[in-house]
Amino acid sequence: MLPGIEPEEKIWLDQLTSAYTQEKKDKFLMLYQSKRRDPQSILIFTLLGLVGFAGVHRFVTDRIGLGIIYFFTCGIFFLGTLIDAINYKRIAWDFNKREAVKCSQMIDL
Repeated sequence: MLPGIEPEEKIWLDQLTSAYTQEKKDKFLMLYQSKRRDPQSILIFTLLGLVGFAGVHRFVTDRIGLGIIYFFTCGIFFLGTLIDAINYKRIAWDFNKREAVKCSQMIDL
């Protein structure tokens, strides 16, 4: 289905699309796959914050306000970046859930 998908995410997507026809599921998956962020890429973007590009991971996950704060405070003095490096999977999961709901709403139109 989707490369690198976690079992929790697969279960959640199956529940979200359970009422869809196969055609709608295919459209949903194609749209979702283009918007989904891989947790490993979020980790890489987060680690960039430790070498001077703080907040990139927040910009990539559409958290522009936090990205600006991280950028101007050096990742909230590196502490926020370190915490985000530990919680990178949650950051990716939260973003992917929001995007899945948006994709689902687009398909339902």
